[in-house]
Amino acid sequence: MTVLDFPSGGASATRRSPSAVQLHDSLWRVVRGDGSVAGYVEKDSTPAGDRFRAKRFLPTQRRFSPVGEFWRFDDAFDCLRFG
Repeated sequence: MTVLDFPSGGASATRRSPSAVQLHDSLWRVVRGDGSVAGYVEKDSTPAGDRFRAKRFLPTQRRFSPVGEFWRFDDAFDCLRFG
């Protein structure tokens, strides 16, 4: 399992930045600093290259809502991180 930690810039020392936990080759769970799940990023290999699909977790509805598809993992992660 690979964990990617991204610095949050001006965050205090008592608050952890969001992270991406790789679950397998093409799926990452995005976890907020408080440990709650923000969503998932899925990788889809296409003839034009890899695409990264971001899906936000909606806990009150117990479902996922698609946010968008991106050419870069960082863009998919950021839309869950900052959204």
